[in-house]
Amino acid sequence: MSGQSLTDRITAAQHSVTGSAVSKTVCKNFYHCIADLIQCTNEMNVNIPQLADSLFERTTNSSWVVVFKSLITTHHLMVYGNERFIQYLASRNTLFNLSNFLDKSGLQGYDMSTFIRRYSRYLNEKAVSYRQVAFDFTKVKRGADGVMRTMSTEKLLKTVPIIQNQMDALLDFNVNSNELTNGVINAAFMLLFKDAIRLFAAYNEGIINLLEKYFDMKKNQCKEGLDIYKKFLTRMTRISEFLKVAEQVGIDRGDIPDLSQAPSSLLDALEQHLASLEGKKIKDSTAASRATTLSNAVSSLASTGLSLTKVDEREKQAALEEEQARLKALKEQRLKELAKKPHTSLTTAASPVSTAAGSIMTTPAIDIFSTPSSSNSTSKLPNDLLDLQPTFHPSVHPISAAPQVGSTWGGKNFDLKFSITMPVLLRNVCLVCELFVSQKLVKRTCRDKIWVRPEKKRLKQTYVESMAIQIQVSKTKQASLLTTKRNCS
Repeated sequence: MSGQSLTDRITAAQHSVTGSAVSKTVCKNFYHCIADLIQCTNEMNVNIPQLADSLFERTTNSSWVVVFKSLITTHHLMVYGNERFIQYLASRNTLFNLSNFLDKSGLQGYDMSTFIRRYSRYLNEKAVSYRQVAFDFTKVKRGADGVMRTMSTEKLLKTVPIIQNQMDALLDFNVNSNELTNGVINAAFMLLFKDAIRLFAAYNEGIINLLEKYFDMKKNQCKEGLDIYKKFLTRMTRISEFLKVAEQVGIDRGDIPDLSQAPSSLLDALEQHLASLEGKKIKDSTAASRATTLSNAVSSLASTGLSLTKVDEREKQAALEEEQARLKALKEQRLKELAKKPHTSLTTAASPVSTAAGSIMTTPAIDIFSTPSSSNSTSKLPNDLLDLQPTFHPSVHPISAAPQVGSTWGGKNFDLKFSITMPVLLRNVCLVCELFVSQKLVKRTCRDKIWVRPEKKRLKQTYVESMAIQIQVSKTKQASLLTTKRNCS
């Protein structure tokens, strides 16, 4: 589809999205169209608003299959497409308005309509999150020097709730293993599973950063931080249930991370610290005990983050291996095709010419911009055709001194014609340009009483000499062609 326009690609995707049979909803053509659309987002001449609006238009269809596949396509472009796509979605005032969507065409339509409403809510929340923080949580740099670990306290307290809202929208999809009954919802669940791994990894690192700064915060900040941590514990329980569903539907156990709960003593230590800031009576606790509790909690959360990172790296490695396998298969297929074809293809380095006996002869092609070279030649044309020296020395000798090189394209005088006249023509163009600049210089500098007439005169003389040489070469060429015709006749 490399030769198609954007409109053609979108039309092809629309025809693929409008499949009616559930058993054929997620087919090869559908995924090929998604791959083409992902490539479209990386091309600078593609109209991203037109692409997005076409997908939004498909969600107004009454068929749950069409709408669900449109949402899946949008999710693919948000995750794997160019960042311009999600930037445009974040800039829109309205996104997917499917809160009342219902397909009444059948029993399965009723069931899938529920998940369409939940799925569209998550995509809306993903775009809103990007609008609020100007980056995608699933693509941020992770680790000790990652975005969430190096964020300041004020910014962290504003950013973590945004992650929580996006995580809530994802977990609200709330699908069971017995409800994953067709290819469409399975494709959506796989995209949500990958987002959940990456999103929770960023969420986990934000909590680690929050805990490390908690005991240095002010009272209001500690209150917000404690509330954030309590919500984190609730969401960790929900994400564990989500991962159990992923394991039940057949996702490899090695692709599912191990979540380590922080010790319950940490919550007590955080509450006691807040109570002390509020002036309440609390149990005596030393700084050493608090440091130990905090260290254990951070270590547990760090192990969770490491497990999430390993899963992500394993997925990247699998994708690279799959891509290498595809490239290898394409290479082998291409080699087989070349082996089956007869070796009659032409190369740019040689040109076939039929001889009188019917055989094919190949000789090196002539570079029309190169100068003829021969061991018996005593004259050479200038190598740098654009290098104009102050004084012009004609470097083209009479035609009798030039080497007669045979050509497979235009007879004996073909390379003579181009190797002599082309440099002269190029030199003439350069001289005309320089003459034009010189005339501008004369008009500008005469007001300052700067005399540049000799230079202008020299350029005119050089141009006249060059044109005379060109006329001489042209006449000689015509005479040579007449002689050749007489000899042949």
